Amino acid sequence: MRLLQVFVPAETRDAALDVLEDEGLDYVRTNENSDRGNGELVTFPVPTQAVDSVLTSLREAGVEDDFIVVSSIETARTPRIEELEERYVNGQEEDDSIAREEIRTRALNMTPGRVTYYAMTVLSAIVATAGLLLDSPAIVVGSMVIAPQVSAALTGTVGLVLDDRDMIAGGLTSLAMGLVVAIASAFAFAWLVRSGGIVPSTIDITAIVQVQNRISPGLLALVVGVCAGAAGAFGLATAIPVSLVGVMIAVALIPAAAAVGIGLAWGETTVAVGAGALVAVNATSILFAGLAVFWYLGYRPDGWTQGSLRANVPGEWLDTLVIAAVVGMLVFATGGLVIGQYVNHQNAVNDEVRTVLEDDAYDDLELVEVRTEFVGPGTDGEPAVTVVVQRPADVPYPTLVPTLEAGLEDRTERDVAVTVEFVESGSPRAS
Repeated sequence: MRLLQVFVPAETRDAALDVLEDEGLDYVRTNENSDRGNGELVTFPVPTQAVDSVLTSLREAGVEDDFIVVSSIETARTPRIEELEERYVNGQEEDDSIAREEIRTRALNMTPGRVTYYAMTVLSAIVATAGLLLDSPAIVVGSMVIAPQVSAALTGTVGLVLDDRDMIAGGLTSLAMGLVVAIASAFAFAWLVRSGGIVPSTIDITAIVQVQNRISPGLLALVVGVCAGAAGAFGLATAIPVSLVGVMIAVALIPAAAAVGIGLAWGETTVAVGAGALVAVNATSILFAGLAVFWYLGYRPDGWTQGSLRANVPGEWLDTLVIAAVVGMLVFATGGLVIGQYVNHQNAVNDEVRTVLEDDAYDDLELVEVRTEFVGPGTDGEPAVTVVVQRPADVPYPTLVPTLEAGLEDRTERDVAVTVEFVESGSPRAS
């Protein structure tokens, strides 16, 4: 429920009051004499879903945005409030969307101070790094809860859709710098952990499941970023709380940023590049998905009229939009190509492994898992492929590894290092 206070000049009073009567609103009028001129301060309660519709009708009646206050209230008891709730909450005109003025305020209010934002980013990156190295999903989830990136992502997206340059610059800069700080913090912490002997320097970080999940980006990773951005936009643009949505956005960014830092600390190029591609794709997909949802919900810049984009955007601002769109598309396309290259490699590996195991000589083997090391720009050398198969107890297959290597090298047209892990029937895994 919202309480609106609107200053109505004397010359537009009759038209404004007609709008309120047509909407079935119960209002209170207070005479006001100020530097704005003669007029009245009209106060009335409305359901949250009706704010945008009522304000639009008042603007069409000639009421300016000189003085409009929208505040939250718990409840209101007026003669016709139940009829309004029936229309906008339960009836045909129900819509969870909030007014554009309120969405701007909500986005700005989500943004913490600069010190708090970067301090929470450092803490979340350190916790995520510890969770990845400990292979602990619970600790990784904890890092997402304290990550503040939702504020920057949604502020930038709201600024784009409402044509607010300050919000665009502040949101996108905070998002980019926050990710840089997260990667740097993860690198520093991981380097200290490795150098101090807390974790053996010889540990194979690519064998840690939580790290593997962030360095092997596939198409499903893109889905996570898109859904996170869309959920964030829906949460901010409606009466739905956005606290849980913030965790979803952090899921797509913070663990992957921590994986980049771990890869740099261990000198593992494949880890850093793979996780970096995931960060880039998720960040841009969050912004694009959020922008699309806000646009779908009807949010537009001030003074927007139906027609072409060129007719609504000044020339100098159109140039800025084009530059922002091109930069975003380049980042998204570059990360997408890296992920696409890896997905193609992964599919080729999976197909070849299944083809080899279909041979009569391997009828008693059952494929359990195929793990493929990330392949992309800057990842020279032999990519590792680990094949886990179940076999009858104590039955050797000495030709399996060379057969797989030969087939994979022919299929992928590059050298491949193959490791086979055997799980014997009825016993724990053995290699």
